[in-house]
Amino acid sequence: MPLGTLSSVAKLFESKPTEEEQDELAKEIMLYTLARATAADTNIKQVEVEKVQEVLLNHLGIKYDLNEIRITAKSESFENRSLRSVLATASSKMRNEDKVETIQALAEVINVDGRVSEMEIAFFNEVATALSLTPAEILGLRQEVSVRGG
Repeated sequence: MPLGTLSSVAKLFESKPTEEEQDELAKEIMLYTLARATAADTNIKQVEVEKVQEVLLNHLGIKYDLNEIRITAKSESFENRSLRSVLATASSKMRNEDKVETIQALAEVINVDGRVSEMEIAFFNEVATALSLTPAEILGLRQEVSVRGG
């Protein structure tokens, strides 16, 4: 996947995505969201970039180069559209489990240095809102369907 582009996001405007396109979209959204999180407090720290690399490897099975993550954090793809706008558009086409995985991965990244700034909390809330996630979904809570029988 070339960095600096949002190829899967661009396809959102064309038609309903296939399973393969949804897989790519989930990867791109997680990469861009986590990379942007490193700059949420205007100070990109090495420990945050390394944590993004680790989280992406754990969640996606892809090891991104640290420089790729830094470049993505400042990607020109967001000059014309805000991250919130991109996420809001993607949200309607994403699988719910991919959105939840992205927000939970974001929490891992934000908590890496043991302190969470006001800007990081605002960033997290903005992402959660743009992805249309409820607090229960963020926590991974799912309603059980019970069938009462005789």
